Amino acid sequence: MVKVLRDWLHRYFSDEQAVVLAVLLILGFAVILTLGGMLAPVLTGLVLAFLMQGLVNALERWRLPQLAAVWLVFALFMSLLGLFLLVLMPLLWRQLSNLFNELPRMLGEWQALFLLLPERYPNLISDAQVLQLIETVRGELGQFGQWALSFSLASLPLLIGIMVYVVLVPILVFFFLKDRQVIGAWLRGYLPRERALITQVAQEMNQQIANYIRGKFIEILICGGVTYVAFAALGLNYAALLALAVGLSVVVPYIGAVVVTVPVALIALFQWGLSDQFLYLMVVYGVIQALDGNVLVPLLFSEAVNLHPVAIICAVLLFGGLWGFWGVFFAIPLATLFKAVLSAWPRREPQVAGE
Repeated sequence: MVKVLRDWLHRYFSDEQAVVLAVLLILGFAVILTLGGMLAPVLTGLVLAFLMQGLVNALERWRLPQLAAVWLVFALFMSLLGLFLLVLMPLLWRQLSNLFNELPRMLGEWQALFLLLPERYPNLISDAQVLQLIETVRGELGQFGQWALSFSLASLPLLIGIMVYVVLVPILVFFFLKDRQVIGAWLRGYLPRERALITQVAQEMNQQIANYIRGKFIEILICGGVTYVAFAALGLNYAALLALAVGLSVVVPYIGAVVVTVPVALIALFQWGLSDQFLYLMVVYGVIQALDGNVLVPLLFSEAVNLHPVAIICAVLLFGGLWGFWGVFFAIPLATLFKAVLSAWPRREPQVAGE
């Protein structure tokens, strides 16, 4: 057993650069797991700066000075942030409040429909099953109401946390953009001089993550914006809230589109019933989902990561369980990181007896 373990360590960890890379990966994940909550504004600022770095590089290629490019991109970022906070957030909050106020009426209508089912389909469903279903729904709504009440009572710390993000994140974004070379040189000063393996993995991941994150943000904006225009044009209630859910659903591969279809269909059914308007909306929504999957995604992710669907789903479950929304968002890049490390990892093939 000891010989097997020694041979395995010699095969995969005989290269000094491999050991350094393994230590860096372990330290990086340990820091995020233990200090991720405290460093969340820093990580958020780093992600946003990474997203905007491509635009800064494009402006620099157009002969614009580096500082001027940073200021221009930062001004655009602050304008979009102000638009989100002053226009989009009040609209979303108003629609969310209206939805909470309408939930009792919606529940009453659904209860009336459920009670008619035993009369129409006596061989499929009984009165006892309908009553049990209604009690289950009431219990779930009661738990949701208790959560909403506790959430509202704890809103002051949440507001303080939001204010911290609103103040700190833009400052961090500016300095990450402005001093990226200084920060990069400082970090490289602590790495060993022989770091060809680290450089290889870093270059591959920089390209992959840049394409993925920027493409995913563009996909969220396009899907959410087109969905809002379509829903508002058809007169669907809570169009902005549902469009936000549709936009965010593209973060979760395979699962998000299926899950977000349920509230869209239910709210449309509450509003119009099984009418032509309901069918029009579902057809338009299906067209949007089809165009996203068959046109937009191939355009944005032309250099898509070559990962098996099972690997993607496992990565979403694992990293989503560890880090919530951001874990789901970065699940594919993190899975790609592991794949890049495994592909580049130096290994010594075992010697065959007699050679």
